[in-house]
Amino acid sequence: MRAFGAVVAAVLSAVVLAGCGPSGSGGGDEAPPKVSTAPGTSASASPPADPGASPTAGRLPAPGETLVRVTRTGGFAGQTHTLAVKGDGSYTRLDAKARPTGTGKLSEAELTGLRTALREADFARLPRIATGGPTIYDGFFYAFVHDGHEVSGGQESLPESLTKVLDALPPFTGGTDAP
Repeated sequence: MRAFGAVVAAVLSAVVLAGCGPSGSGGGDEAPPKVSTAPGTSASASPPADPGASPTAGRLPAPGETLVRVTRTGGFAGQTHTLAVKGDGSYTRLDAKARPTGTGKLSEAELTGLRTALREADFARLPRIATGGPTIYDGFFYAFVHDGHEVSGGQESLPESLTKVLDALPPFTGGTDAP
């Protein structure tokens, strides 16, 4: 029964993330507007904006703002845990009902390592749902939110850059288990 709950949570997470895309009938894949080069009109000399770039890219979040939020579902016990790390390195662990289960603070070195991993992951360029890799039964499914981007995938499908983000996070539970 717990495995069924984990599958439901994973599918629900994927559906929610899929519904968080750009609005409009084109789903964000619209062609850029054409520039007229007819006589009597002027063409824009500036290149089009990068659609994957975040308006906050490169900006450090304020101490109270969320730097990254990662939800882990599944595993043998089929549990859900969330970590919310703020810009000052303070973090909160949440259970499946978003109730706080613990808090802590990353050291400056740990916070720097997490920020480096997040920057190198380049969330704007990652697929929204990572796929591939062999199926890991009773494995974990992760959903990351960082800098206005949401990325998710099973542990077997995560790119190495997201694995580095996981390694830089504090434990999802109060024990000393790995992320």
